[in-house]
Amino acid sequence: MQIISFDFGIKKIGVAVGQTSTYSSSPLQIIYNKKNEINWPEISKLVEEWKPNLILVGKPLNMDGTDSDIMKDVEKFYKKLKKLFNIDCEYIDERLTTFEAKEILKEGNIDIVDANAAKILIDNWFNRNNI
Repeated sequence: MQIISFDFGIKKIGVAVGQTSTYSSSPLQIIYNKKNEINWPEISKLVEEWKPNLILVGKPLNMDGTDSDIMKDVEKFYKKLKKLFNIDCEYIDERLTTFEAKEILKEGNIDIVDANAAKILIDNWFNRNNI
C-alpha cells in the first residue's frame, strides 16, 4: 500500500511517502503556501504522481491531548483532501514530531524539518498498526 503524509502548516506543508510492502518511508518535499492559501495545485500533482491508497494528516494536539490552535485549519485541510481525492484519510498524532525531526537533522539540512516530521508520521502509523 502506498501512503502519503502531510505535516500541515499555514506557510508550509511537509510531505513524505511510505510503502507498506517495504515498511519504508522517505521525506519527499516541502509545499510552500502563498499568502496563507493552501497550494492545492502542488498537492494535486503529488497525489496524482504517487497514487496513494492512504493519506495521513498530522493531528496537532497539545501535550495534554487537547486540540491545538491550528486544529481548525487542519480540519478544513483534511476535509478538502477527502473531498478532492476520494482516498482514505487518517489523522495521526503529531506531538513532538517536529522536535524529533529537528533532533535527527541537527547537523543536516534543517530546511527539510517538516518533510522529516511527515516521515515520522508514517513511521508512527507503521508502529501503531504493527506493520
